[in-house]
Order: sequence, then structure tokens, then C-alpha cells
Amino acid sequence: MYQAILFDLDGTLLDVEMEEFFKPYFALLTKKLAPYIEPSRLLQKLMESTQVMTDNLDPNRTNQEVFLEHFFRDLEYTPQELMPVFDEFYSHDFSTLSNYVAKIPGAREAVEAAFATGARVVVATNPVFPVAAIRTRLKWAGVDDFPYALITSYEGMHFCKPHPEYYAEIASILSLRPEDCLMIGDDPERDLPAAEVGMATFLVRGDGDVRARYHGDLFDVIELLRRMRK
Repeated sequence: MYQAILFDLDGTLLDVEMEEFFKPYFALLTKKLAPYIEPSRLLQKLMESTQVMTDNLDPNRTNQEVFLEHFFRDLEYTPQELMPVFDEFYSHDFSTLSNYVAKIPGAREAVEAAFATGARVVVATNPVFPVAAIRTRLKWAGVDDFPYALITSYEGMHFCKPHPEYYAEIASILSLRPEDCLMIGDDPERDLPAAEVGMATFLVRGDGDVRARYHGDLFDVIELLRRMRK
């Protein structure tokens, strides 16, 4: 029925309250960068640059390019000097935050059911993080060992949620029509704009939103995907 199945990550496959998660995340990151940037200044620059990246609609610049250009503006250090520190943080330090998340029952079974349909499976998480951080979160969710067709990260994507352009870009990368894709997510404001470009949408952890073709929990997702195999 669908040639691609897209899964949001945070709140859909991984149990995490992002506002609560960001507190220890920023504390750990500012500690890592403290020898280079004063923590309050780093936090301000991270938030401002992330907002600029999220708002960007220039199809010729990746999210990473937009973020780094703004972040390093008027900074005493160059990307060549600081990016290895960021890379080390996401490759090693970031994994220590696992205590602030939990697995969601049915998450792995839902991904397995998606692959069993023969469709291409995408991790359609908001691409504001480097891929190393996303792979760590997939590991926390217990779904890191699948051959995904695409994991959207800030290195390769040109748009962020909630822009419909983000979903159109995924379809373009896969060489599919949006109508051939099913987006599964828990956030009406960030995940349901997929419907604006023609994707079918499944809203988990909520109901009543007319933009979503399907409603239910992950076990309803599993049932739907299993019916697609028949």
C-alpha cells in the first residue's frame, strides 16, 4: 500500500520528555565546551543558531551549514578547532544521558512490521542533531540495528520540522511521490504537516486531529502494517 514508512523518533519510538532531557544534555555539553566558551554564552548561541536552522528554507544549504555559519559568527574559535570537540561529545559523552529516556512498548515490533511490508523505512526525526546523536537515540529505543533507507540528520537535510518542505525532501530523496509515503508520529504540530504534501499520517498518542488518516498507539500501527502484508 505504501512504498515508504516514516517513523518519528522522540515520543514515537523513544520515550523522552524533551524539555526534561535538554536540562542534563545542555549541562553536559556546556561542561564539555567550558574550556572554550563560557557556559551561558554557549547556551545562548546554541539556542539562537538552532532557531535560525529551524527557520531556514534555503534549499541550497544543509541544516548543518546554516547552523555552523550562525554559531561560529563572532566566535573566537573556528569550526576546525571546535568541531572535533563536538564530534567527541556526540560519539562518547552523549551516550551517558540514557537514564533520561526509556523504551516504548511496541516500538521495535512496529519497526519490524514496517520492514515486513517490503516498504522502505525512514527515521524521520527532526534533523537538528548530527547523525551520531540520532544513532545513539535509536540504540536507546532498541531499534538501531535495522537497514533504514534514510535517517534524517542535520548533515544531509535542508529543512526541519514542522515545514512541509522537510517531508517533500524525504520523498524526493527516495524518488517517491509523497502519496506513496506513510508518516507515523506523536506530535500534531511537527509530524502532521506531512499531510500538506500528500503523505498519509498516523498520529500515535492522540486522536481527533482531522489531518491524520489514522489514530491509535503503536500496537494499532503494528496491526495496520500487518494488514498491509496481506
